[in-house]
Amino acid sequence: MDMPIAQDLPITGIDVYSLPSEQGEAVLRRQLAAAYRLVDHFGWTELIYGHLTARVPGDAPHFLINPYGLNYDEVTASNLVKIDLDGNIVEPSPYPVNYAGFIIHSAIHMAHAARHKVVMHTHTRAGMAVCALKDGLLPISMVSTAFHGKLAYHDYEGPSLDLDERGRLLKNLGDHQAMLLRNHGLLTTGRSVPEAFLRLYRLERACQIQIDAAAAGTLNVMGDNLAAKSGADMDRFSEMESDVGIGDLEFAALVRKLDKTDPSWRH
Repeated sequence: MDMPIAQDLPITGIDVYSLPSEQGEAVLRRQLAAAYRLVDHFGWTELIYGHLTARVPGDAPHFLINPYGLNYDEVTASNLVKIDLDGNIVEPSPYPVNYAGFIIHSAIHMAHAARHKVVMHTHTRAGMAVCALKDGLLPISMVSTAFHGKLAYHDYEGPSLDLDERGRLLKNLGDHQAMLLRNHGLLTTGRSVPEAFLRLYRLERACQIQIDAAAAGTLNVMGDNLAAKSGADMDRFSEMESDVGIGDLEFAALVRKLDKTDPSWRH
């Protein structure tokens, strides 16, 4: 579906859920399309698989998801597909969606809607490697401490095809906004696209650092007190850096990078 995108509205420095529904969706589409392009830019894709989803402003529990079959660098604001909690397409679209892949996302979107407006799930090499480690993510770097005591784990049950797994996912997630799906991949949530993306960036970076450090020598694991203090300091810094929300400054900088190379994601 080719819908008009409000080009006069900024993509960052704005709360899409405080806008009228139509305007909020227009901005959200651009934000989510930018996030897909950034995942491609950083090399976090696995062919056409994986999803970044966002709840559309308004009363209806509708969500935006990537068109199934497109590369991430082909995703645009207008070709994102709108679906319901069961993965059904609710507005005309020439593209299908990956119903099986939405099981994980629908489980998270169903609970704590204010905290989980956006859900991002990737199958990166470093992320899957840490998910395959019995000890999971360790506090060995500044970015990893951002998740100390705030990281959920969910045991692998297969490629997430069964609806009844949703309840177990929610139970394991608890109050957290980041999760390691063991033997599977990474998942983060947020109140906005910038917040969820920054959390995903930090979690991916923490996994990359751990794999690199473990290959180079013996890991220097921080104690609980230091890791907890570092994590609290990182939270405080993130909350102080922007009047709009966590991740907004970083996301704005990344959007400028996208626009320098290929702004087609905006349309």
